Amino acid sequence: MSPVAMPDAPVTHFSPFFDALRTAPTAPDAKGAADRLAREVAKAGPQSLNDSNILNTLHAFATNKKSGYERESAAIAFNSLATMLGAPVAPLLLPSLTVLFDLYMDKGDVVRAAASAAVKAILKLFPPEATRIVFDTLVVILEAGKWRTKVGVLDALKSFVAPARDAVATELGTLLPKVESTMHDTKQEVSSAAIKSATQLCTTLANPDLAPHIPVLVKCMSNPDSVPACIKALSSTTFVAEVTAPALAVLVPLLLRALNDRSMEVQRRTVVVIDNLVKLVRDPKVAATYLSPLVEGVTKIATGAAFPEVRAFGETALKTLLKSGASANGPPSTHRDVEGETAAALATLVSLLPSEVLSNGAPKHTLLAKSLDLQASMVADLVAGRSFSDSATWKRCVGVYLNIWTDREAAAAFGEAAPPELTAQIRPNEGEVLCDTLFSLAYGALLLLSHTTLRLIRGRRYGILGTNGSGKSTLMRQLKEGKVENFPPQSELRCVMVEHSLQGEDGSLSVLDFIATDSALSGVSRSKIRDQLLEVGFDDVRQADIVGGLSGGWKMKLELARAMLYNADLLLLDEPTNHLDKVSVKWLEQYLIAHTNVTCLIVSHDSGFLDNVTTDIIHYETKKLVYYPGNLSTFVERHPEAKSYYTLAATSVKFAFPPPGSLMGVRSPTRAILKLSNCTFTYPGRSVPSLYNVSCALSLSSRIGVIGPNGAGKSTLIKLLTGETVPQEGTVYKHPTLRVGYVSQHATHHIERHLEKTPIGYIQWRFQDGHDRELLEKATRVLTPEEQRIFDIEWVGKDGSKRKLEMIMGRQKLKKSFQYEVKWRGLDHRYNTWVSREDLFAKGFTKPVQQFDDLESSREGAGSRDTAAHLVRKHLEQIGLDGDIAQYNEISGLSGGQKIKLVIAACLWNNPQICILDEPSNFLDREALGGLAVAIKEWAGAVVIISHNSEFVSALCPEIWNVDAGRMTHQGKAAVVEDAFLDSKSPRGSGTNTPVRSRLQTPITSASATPVGSGDEASPSAITVVRRKKKMTRNQVKAQEERRRLRKLQWLNEGGPKPEDTDDELDP
Repeated sequence: MSPVAMPDAPVTHFSPFFDALRTAPTAPDAKGAADRLAREVAKAGPQSLNDSNILNTLHAFATNKKSGYERESAAIAFNSLATMLGAPVAPLLLPSLTVLFDLYMDKGDVVRAAASAAVKAILKLFPPEATRIVFDTLVVILEAGKWRTKVGVLDALKSFVAPARDAVATELGTLLPKVESTMHDTKQEVSSAAIKSATQLCTTLANPDLAPHIPVLVKCMSNPDSVPACIKALSSTTFVAEVTAPALAVLVPLLLRALNDRSMEVQRRTVVVIDNLVKLVRDPKVAATYLSPLVEGVTKIATGAAFPEVRAFGETALKTLLKSGASANGPPSTHRDVEGETAAALATLVSLLPSEVLSNGAPKHTLLAKSLDLQASMVADLVAGRSFSDSATWKRCVGVYLNIWTDREAAAAFGEAAPPELTAQIRPNEGEVLCDTLFSLAYGALLLLSHTTLRLIRGRRYGILGTNGSGKSTLMRQLKEGKVENFPPQSELRCVMVEHSLQGEDGSLSVLDFIATDSALSGVSRSKIRDQLLEVGFDDVRQADIVGGLSGGWKMKLELARAMLYNADLLLLDEPTNHLDKVSVKWLEQYLIAHTNVTCLIVSHDSGFLDNVTTDIIHYETKKLVYYPGNLSTFVERHPEAKSYYTLAATSVKFAFPPPGSLMGVRSPTRAILKLSNCTFTYPGRSVPSLYNVSCALSLSSRIGVIGPNGAGKSTLIKLLTGETVPQEGTVYKHPTLRVGYVSQHATHHIERHLEKTPIGYIQWRFQDGHDRELLEKATRVLTPEEQRIFDIEWVGKDGSKRKLEMIMGRQKLKKSFQYEVKWRGLDHRYNTWVSREDLFAKGFTKPVQQFDDLESSREGAGSRDTAAHLVRKHLEQIGLDGDIAQYNEISGLSGGQKIKLVIAACLWNNPQICILDEPSNFLDREALGGLAVAIKEWAGAVVIISHNSEFVSALCPEIWNVDAGRMTHQGKAAVVEDAFLDSKSPRGSGTNTPVRSRLQTPITSASATPVGSGDEASPSAITVVRRKKKMTRNQVKAQEERRRLRKLQWLNEGGPKPEDTDDELDP
C-alpha cells in the first residue's frame, strides 16, 4: 500500500497509530490499527480525542481526495471508536456524522461500505430519548447532501423505528415534511428511498384505523394526484381509535390538499373525514396545535361550496373542529422554550458534577461540555414530560455518559442525584412523599392508564377529574386492594377507602355495634367509637338505630366515622358528598381541611366541594395522570375547556329524552295526575312516623325539587309516589294510565340482579314481553294470602246467579272512569262481562285493579317500541352511554356514572309521563349532569328531583317540596290545578296542550301561566259541549244484532225476565 503523502499530524504518542492506519495494506490490517487506536484512547481518556487531534486527523483522512485507503481507514477508525468506547462517546462522535455521510459519495465501494458501517455503529449508541437531537443533525445533512448521502440519511432515519418507536412518532410532525421534499428529487434512487423511509416512519402511528392506509397516505405525499383516491378510501373507513398528534401530523397536510381540490365530491368526502376524525381527538392542546390550519379551508366549504349538501357537511365539520379546540386564529403560540429548558438542565447537571472534572465551576474538559449539552437536551425532554421516576431512563440519559470521565461509582452517583434535584426545582417544598410510583391500569381489555406516575405528598388533598368511564373509581379500588404496581403495602402506608354505600354489610346491627364488630377496630374502645360517632352527628338515640334503617346520607356519615377511626395516612373518598345535606357537606369540608397530616384522594362530582377542599388537581389526559397545583377554579382558569366541571350550562354532552305518552282524558298539562292526600307512613319497628299528614299533587308541567336534611323522609315520600310503599293513613291516587319512571338513589337497586347482562340485553329482558317486568315485582302490587281471598267473594247477577271473579283481562273508557273485562271462574271466555272501576273497588279489588292498570299503562308505552338491538343502542346513546359499551360490556364493569345512565334510559323506555330522579347528581360527572339538565328542561313530562345539589335543583325546579322531620311544606309556584281527576272536556282545539305537542314549552313558562287563579278550566259554565250520536258502521250494526240474538236465545233456554234490547252489559 503506497498512500499519497498527507501533511504530518502533530507529533504525539498517537502518531504511530496514525501511521499504522495510513499504511495498512488491507482492510483487516486497518481494522487492527483502528482497534489499537481506540484502546489507547480509552487509556488516555476521552479528552485525548481533542487534545491529541485524533478527531481532526481522522477527518483529514476522510476528506483526502487523493487516497481511498485513508478514507477507508478513517471510516474504520470511527467504527472502532464507537464499538470499543460505547455509549459514553456518542455525543463526541455526533458531529463526525457529516464527514462520514459525505463518504457515501465516494467512488470506491469499500469506502462506502466502511462509512455505512461506521454510521450504523455510531447511531446505535444513542438512546430513544436522543432521537430529537439526532434527527436534527440528520435533517441538516439530508438538506445539504448529495444523492447517495440523502439515500444514506433516509435509511438511517428508518433504523430508529424499531428501538425508538414512540420518540419517532413524536417527531413525525417536523420530520415528514423534510422527507416529503426528497420524494420529488430528480434522482429516482432518492425518491424511492424517501417513499420507503416515509412508509416505515408512518408505521409508528399506533392507530389501527390508519394502518391499512399508510401506503396510500405516503403515495399522496409523492404524487398529489392520488389525493382523491386516498380521501375516498378514508371516507369509507370507520374510525374508532383515539387520534393522537402523530396521526394528525400525517393526515393534516393531506386534508389541506384535499380541501383545496376543485371537485365537489372530494370536498364533501374530505369534510366528512374531518368530522369523523376530529371527534376522536381527545386532547384540546393537540387539536389546537394540529387542527387549526384546517379551520380556514373547512369554513370556505361551509360558506361557499356550490352544492347545499356539501355546505351542510362543511358546517357540521366546522362545528366539530371548533368544539375540539381548533381555532381560526391558527395554532397556539405557547410552545416549549426548548433552549431555556436545556440551559436550566445544563446548569443543574454542572452543579452535580464530581469535583475532579470541574474547574472554576465549569467542566474541565471541552469534550465533557459537549457531552453535557446532549445530556441536558435529553433531560429537558424528560422534565417536560414529568418523567422523574423511571431510573433506567435516567441512567441511560445521564449516568452512563460520565463513565469515561470518572470512576463508575462517581458516575452512578451523578446519575442518581439528577432526578431528585430536578424534581425539587419543579416542585419545591413539597413535604413528605407518601408514594412515587410508575404504573399502568387496565380493566379487562380496556387500557385506562399507561405508564403514568402516582405521586402523593402528605397533607395534600387531590381532586381526581376525568369523564365517566375514564377509570377514576377503578383506580381507587385498585389502590384500596393494593393491586397498583409498586404501591406501598398497608404495613407501610395505611390506605382506607370510603365508598357511597355499605355493600355486603350486616344491616341488622345497631350503629354502635356495627363499628365495634369491625375486626380492624378490635383494639378501639366503645367509648372512643361513641365519641367519633358523636363527632359526625350520631347522638345516643341514633347510635341505637339499626344500620339497615338509615338513609343514604346517614350511611355515608357512618362510613366516614369508621374510616376516621382507622387513622389513615391516605384517605380514598369516592363521592363522599353523595346523600349528604348542606350542613353535613360543610362539616366534611372543615374536617378534611383541619387534618393536615392525612392525604386525600377525592373523586366527586360536587364542584363546590372540590373547589373548597382540594389543594391539587389530578386530571386524566390521554391515559396519563397530569398534576395541577391549586383548586378546581385555578384548574379551570388554566384549562377553559374544563369549564363543564364548574357550571351546568357549559356542557358538550347532549341527552335526548323520548316524548312522554299521552294520558287518556288529560288535555291540560296542569291537570293533576298523581296525588297524595293526608298520607302518614311509619316504618315497621319504629314508633315515630317518617312522614306525617303529607298532601301533594303532580301535573304534566310539574318540575319539583325535593329538599331536606338526611333522614327527613324524602326518599320515603318518593316511594309513596311510585307505589313502592303504601301509607298506613291517607290515600295515594294516580291516573289509571299513568306511567312513572323511577331512578333510586342507589342505581344498583334496579340492576343488581342483572350484572352479567350487557346494557342492551338488560333493556331487552326487561321489556321483551311488551311491558315492564319490574312492575310485577313491586311489593305493593304483589297480593298477600289475605288479599287473595277476595277472589272467593261471590258476585250476584241480575238473574240471581252467583259467580266468582278469576282475573281481569281488559280495560276501556267508560264516561269519566274505566270499566274492566272480567273473566269468571269456571266459565268460558264468551261469558266475560264488563264491570265498572267503582264496583270493583267497592268489592275490595283495589290492588288487582291497580296491578292491571300498571301493566296496561306499561304496555301502552313499551308495547309500541321494538326491542331490536340497534334501536335499544340508539336509545342508550341518546342518554349519553357509549354505543359500543352498551352493546359489548357487561353491567358489572360499568362505572357509577354509566350505570345511572343505563337506569335512566331503562326508566324512559316505556315513555313515562312522570320521571322521578333520586339523587341523580351522585354519579354523573359535570358534563353528563349538564346534559341531563338540558334534557329535563326540554322534556314535556313531569319531573321530580331529590338532590342536595342546589345548583341543579334551582336551575330546573320552580316548585320546591321541603321535607323536614316528616312534614312537608310547599315553596315556589305550583303547576297543578287542584281538581284532581275530574274529567271535564276542554274546548275543541285544546289538543295543543297534550304532552307531545307541548314538549317545547319550558317548565318555568308553564308554571307562570297556570290557570290556578282563574278557575276557567274547571268551570263547567265556561264549557259548551255539543253531543251528537255517532252513526254506527255496518260491522257495528251486525255485531249489535248478533248480541241481541244471543241474548234472546239465552232467555228462551234459561227463562227469567225478558232482556231489553240494549248494549248495556255492565251487570253479569
